Amino acid sequence: MTAAARRVLCLCGSLRRVSSNRAALEAARQLVPATLELVLYDGLGRLPLFNPDDEAAAVPAPVRSLREAVGRADALLIACPEYAHGVPGAFKNLLDWLVGSLEFPGKPVLLLNTAARGSYRAQQALAEILRTMSAQLLAAQPLPVALPGAGCSAAQVLASAECCAALRAALDILADIPRPP
Repeated sequence: MTAAARRVLCLCGSLRRVSSNRAALEAARQLVPATLELVLYDGLGRLPLFNPDDEAAAVPAPVRSLREAVGRADALLIACPEYAHGVPGAFKNLLDWLVGSLEFPGKPVLLLNTAARGSYRAQQALAEILRTMSAQLLAAQPLPVALPGAGCSAAQVLASAECCAALRAALDILADIPRPP
């Protein structure tokens, strides 16, 4: 009997229609081994602005859906761009909604850095936020996946042997996470 595939929730930090970060996650879904199932979260733009009053009352439906998706996941794979040397506001909003959740603490998380020139300030800030939220970071540094450029497609990512090798390395890390007892 084979074990069920580990479910990895992919979170893209960009709202752009043509997002290189989304392209990297979509390409990873094409390269995924049978031991993993990658699910792309697509509700970032539907999340209301975080307000602790809303969290204390009835949690909005898009937030419940996000938390449920995180709860069903064995791990998270995050590809997030840098804006003005920081984490984009929409993605920080997503993280704020997860701070008070029971589903997030201890969750294994792997970060991808898809900027060809690097986006180290945002990546460092994101790692600090995730550590504060009690994430289990699976790598000391975000894994670099030097994409061909802004607005590239999953097909362009898959056409690059270097990008495919970097994504397979990330998938290997996710495949090696221990199963919960």
